[in-house]
Amino acid sequence: MRISVRNPKDLWSGLLFIALGLAFVFIAQDYPMGAARRMGPAYFPIILGFVLAGIGLIVAIRGLLFEGEPLGSIAIKPAALVTLATLAFGILIRESGIIAAVTALVLISASASSHFRLVPSLLLAFGMAAFCVIVFIVGLGLPLPVLGVFGVN
Repeated sequence: MRISVRNPKDLWSGLLFIALGLAFVFIAQDYPMGAARRMGPAYFPIILGFVLAGIGLIVAIRGLLFEGEPLGSIAIKPAALVTLATLAFGILIRESGIIAAVTALVLISASASSHFRLVPSLLLAFGMAAFCVIVFIVGLGLPLPVLGVFGVN
């Protein structure tokens, strides 16, 4: 029996969603689940993992049933830059502060675009950094350093 793939983009996207969702479920299985009224640390990732896997199943089935565009080349450079931007944020947030981390995140990920321009990207980065300080530190009171090693927190 041969399975006909009509929309490879949807099929591969669905399989990726399924894999990520099941990975969340697998990683969170060692934590206490709790209940809907008193959620444990595993409750949220397991529920979301199953929801993501379910969405992935629907998308993958759609890829088998409906026509779509063929799979093109994979954009390695943009994918690597967005991944690098996320890693840079995670590394910088504690020691360098939220302003440096958000600025690096925005500038590195913006450079993945073929339409990248430095001045608009800097404006966006500083605007996003200010927004994050206002929302997460002032508004929500999260204990994150603002300037890290660059200044007083």
